[in-house]
Formats: sequence, structure tokens, C-alpha cells
Amino acid sequence: MRELNLDQLRTLVAIADLGTFSAAAQALHLAQPTVSLHVSELESRMNAALVLRGGRRVQPTPAGAVLVDRARRLLREADEMVEAVKRHVQGVSGRVRLGSSTGVLVHLLPQVLESMNQAHPDIDVEVSIIGTQDGLDRLMAGTLDVALVAPPRTPGDLVVTRWRRDPMMAFLPPGWKAPKRITPQWLADKPLIFNDSSSRLYQQSMEWFATAGIVPRVRIELNYNEAMKSLVAAGYGGAILPMEGEVQAHVARGVQVVPLRPSLLRETVVVHRALPLLDGATRNLLRTLMKFRQA
Repeated sequence: MRELNLDQLRTLVAIADLGTFSAAAQALHLAQPTVSLHVSELESRMNAALVLRGGRRVQPTPAGAVLVDRARRLLREADEMVEAVKRHVQGVSGRVRLGSSTGVLVHLLPQVLESMNQAHPDIDVEVSIIGTQDGLDRLMAGTLDVALVAPPRTPGDLVVTRWRRDPMMAFLPPGWKAPKRITPQWLADKPLIFNDSSSRLYQQSMEWFATAGIVPRVRIELNYNEAMKSLVAAGYGGAILPMEGEVQAHVARGVQVVPLRPSLLRETVVVHRALPLLDGATRNLLRTLMKFRQA
């Protein structure tokens, strides 16, 4: 048996509800011969009479009543499916997988996610903590939709858009007597807490020391900025980290936040696949991120 035709089922349901072929034809904007053809083809495929003709009102046969009942459910599910796809394409609902560093996640993303929830409450944003290379690998593999990372050296076919440029600062224990600006020479002989050597922040910190011809000794490597700040507050060492959020929030934790000389910036970019490959929910997240873009 050939597959059932949804248009033919819709015609049968209309006949059952309205009582005549002509009323069904008018409601469905079909010619009456087309309505008759739909019923005949359904009866042929089911090998059973589906309606009783001849009276003032067309009635479904017992077989027709079973088909009408099942057809109502099938048509309702089909309509819901079409509506769900439309909502997904329009970005009204869906899921977006977003990757971010810990600092951005803690200090900047809450505002973004709140804005998304207000504007698009049916879009679920799943957030993962990533490094730059990990984020790029996951974007290429299709297991991540958007990444907030350091500018990649070889983005390939990925789309890269500048998002923020945050100053890097020296985060120092409360007991250290620090100058107004921290130089590589002053910091070099202090115990240091760095991001791990695979990270872009580690490379930037090493390059900053290299401008003074210094290779620093690292006491602790830890790829979690907020944990690093906790170790700084406990007196384990100093760290060079981007200034995300308000300075006062860090000072309140007992950490000194002091500018660097020479200055250093941490740039964060938004990376994703080409726009034609993105669904509506992901495009809506990108629009929301651009509202928080720092010129």
C-alpha cells in the first residue's frame, strides 16, 4: 500500500466534521471533484468504504470513523511538527551550545544569559568551560555552536568577530607592598601563579616578561582563573589575569589589583561556523552577544 497522504486525510476529517463534500471543498479551498478523488483514493488504499453517501449528511462508516479518529491525531502532530520547525528556524526555540573561559563565564556571561532569557525564554543555552584550541576543535567537530576565546591564529573556515579587549592586571596577595604599576622586573622574583602552558594567557604572560628579557619561574599552573584568584588571596603568589567585571569585586576578596607596565590586553572574540550553517537560536545568541560588544 502506498503511503497515506495527509491532504487526503485532512479532506476526510473535513467531510466528517462538515457533513457534505461541498462544504469540505469550500472549507479546504478545493474543487469538489478533488474532494471526491481524495475519498476514492483513500477507500481504494484501505480496501474499505469510509463514508456513507446518499443522505442529507455524509456519515463515516465504522472503518471511516476509526480512520478519522487516527487522522485527527496524525494531523495535529503534523501541524505541531511544522510549527516546531518554524519556531526553530525563526530562533524562537531551540538549544545553543556556548563555550567560554572561566573568567568570561563568571563575570560577563550572566548579563548575556539574562538578556537571552528575557528576549528568548524558549532558547536553552548550554555553557561549557573551554580553552581556545579546545573550542575551535569542538566548533569544527560540530559539538559546539559558539565559542568565546582568544583570537585563533588559524581560524580556517570559521567566522571570527572581535568582542572584547580587557586590560590584563597584576593580581597580588593583600600583604604584598606593591608599586602603583607592576613591571616584569618587580614581579619576576615573586612566587607566581600562571595559567597552564597550553593556554593563550600563559603565552601572553611569558611574552610580557620577555619584553624585559626575563624568564619567570612559575610556582603553580592552574587553568581556572577564579581558583587562581583564590590562591592569590590566600597568599600563595601573584598572577597576571584579565580584568573582567568590576575591580571592587576582586578587592572585596582581599586581592590587590594593580595595572601593568608595559600594559597588556586580553582580546576575546566570538567564533562560529558560517551563518548559513547556523539555526535561528544560534543567530539570536550571536545578536545578543553583540549587544555586549566592547568597542
